[in-house]
Amino acid sequence: MQNVQKKIVDLYVPRKCAASNRIITAKDHASVQISIAQVDAEGRVTGETTTFALSGFTRTKGLSDSAVNQICEEKGLLNDLK
Repeated sequence: MQNVQKKIVDLYVPRKCAASNRIITAKDHASVQISIAQVDAEGRVTGETTTFALSGFTRTKGLSDSAVNQICEEKGLLNDLK
């Protein structure tokens, strides 16, 4: 819900799985939230992070590893290692 100033005022905003787009409920204790740090050319952390969540369903099915790779590729977080 939004107020007059267009700010979100809900007490609880559920997260969505980045791989399957499922809503992650409060009782999903197998879900994880992963933060990937941005690094500069010298390999030092810049302080910026990219965060995404994976549901317990995705992790149970064994799809989380490929989902992390796919999400990182889509967001441009993986460099060519040639």
